[in-house]
Amino acid sequence: MSGRLRTVVLAALLLTQSHIAHAHIVSARLGDFYAGALHPLLTLQDVLVWMALGLLAGSLGAASGRWLIVVFPLGLCAGLALATTTSIAALPPVVDAATILLLGLLLAASLRIPVALLCAIAFTLGVMRGTANAEELVAQTDRLLYAAGLACAGYVVITLVTAVALSFRRPDTEPTSSWRGITLRAVGGWVAAVGLMMAGLSFAT
Repeated sequence: MSGRLRTVVLAALLLTQSHIAHAHIVSARLGDFYAGALHPLLTLQDVLVWMALGLLAGSLGAASGRWLIVVFPLGLCAGLALATTTSIAALPPVVDAATILLLGLLLAASLRIPVALLCAIAFTLGVMRGTANAEELVAQTDRLLYAAGLACAGYVVITLVTAVALSFRRPDTEPTSSWRGITLRAVGGWVAAVGLMMAGLSFAT
């Protein structure tokens, strides 16, 4: 028997002995984690709020930013737990638009917000967005995995955006009037404009 024929026969034998592959075992175990991590990254309100919050923290310095990477994920988990244990519903779209508008204005104004106030804002926003993300939960969802994915996504996004803003802004070495500071303030103006447009659209619909 030639080598090629022997290979074909062995392949045919292997195929006849194969069993049904459990292709969804990873999804069954970690699918809810991935759902919790990816859902907010595919939602415009979440993306804008998370990025604006990270930019705001980065513009204020490392001392403020390092608190948010803990406080914000805790707020997300608290909002998710609140939504699953009570009958509270997600806030209307106009509230999300007003939140984005407020964050943009704070970034554009370059106000020196105290750390305690910034943490309170971050926790409140985390609760709001955690409540909104709870709408994706169904009876079969593993809530612990979903919450872990959501918290990890919040941690990663806030950390990365804050780090980028800190690296770009250099708040400890450059004044607010530098071109870097002006650029961040201009980004805040764009974020506020997006929030204003979203508010107008929510009223129109």
